[in-house]
Amino acid sequence: MKEFHLQIVTPDGLAYEGMVESLLVRSNDGDIEFLANHIDYITTLGIGKARIRENGKDRYASVSGGFVTISEGTATLIAITFEFAENIDLERAKMAKQKAKDILSSSTDSKTIEIAKLKLQRAISRIKVCEYK
Repeated sequence: MKEFHLQIVTPDGLAYEGMVESLLVRSNDGDIEFLANHIDYITTLGIGKARIRENGKDRYASVSGGFVTISEGTATLIAITFEFAENIDLERAKMAKQKAKDILSSSTDSKTIEIAKLKLQRAISRIKVCEYK
């Protein structure tokens, strides 16, 4: 299978760089998969699972927010957070999920509720991605 160059960047720096066969991400409009020779493209990212296929093997990550571009055969993913499954602390993710649920059940402040909803989505994404370890 043909490969293309992928670079993943977060506020913490370069999270990944290499040649891949495919990139599957959750955009705000749904899942989208990129293969070699994809047309130039840009889309925003939602919160969810990402899958990178390299050397015939799948590697999973949790992504929250940002965007991905394809330009001249190179993919660049710029994410607010990007965590490979093997780097996710499952217990911490479970605690974050419970904390967000507790805030949602006890708060009446709309800003606090919106933030808690996003934190809950991120925690759920991280927990689901851990299933792929």
